[in-house]
Amino acid sequence: MTQEVIIDHATARRSAETAEIMRRFNDVFQRHDPSALDGLVAEDCVIENTTPAPDGARHAGKAACIELWSAIATGPGTRFHLEETFVAGDRATISWRYCMADGNSLRGVNLMRVAAGRIVEAKGYVKG
Repeated sequence: MTQEVIIDHATARRSAETAEIMRRFNDVFQRHDPSALDGLVAEDCVIENTTPAPDGARHAGKAACIELWSAIATGPGTRFHLEETFVAGDRATISWRYCMADGNSLRGVNLMRVAAGRIVEAKGYVKG
């Protein structure tokens, strides 16, 4: 029995580009340094935040998205543990655990979309 493997080079190239953007995005939170966000976020970026429940707040535009992510990245005493980043074409899923300054934590995922080398969409979800 033979197995056929079809490689779509355009999708593979997009996936590699998206993976690099997600690596740089995740570094912002690991290093608590939002300075890279300006080069990662598109002018028309939209975030659907994890709070308030049930639908989360909508943040539209580059400035609003950078403001939110900068505040999260620089939160005193907080940290993100990345569990997994999965990339397919222009989309990525980031699984994480967010550890708060008070010792509590929560787990969640971000569904991300990239276009023209910039983040254009992020939807955040948390467990519980």
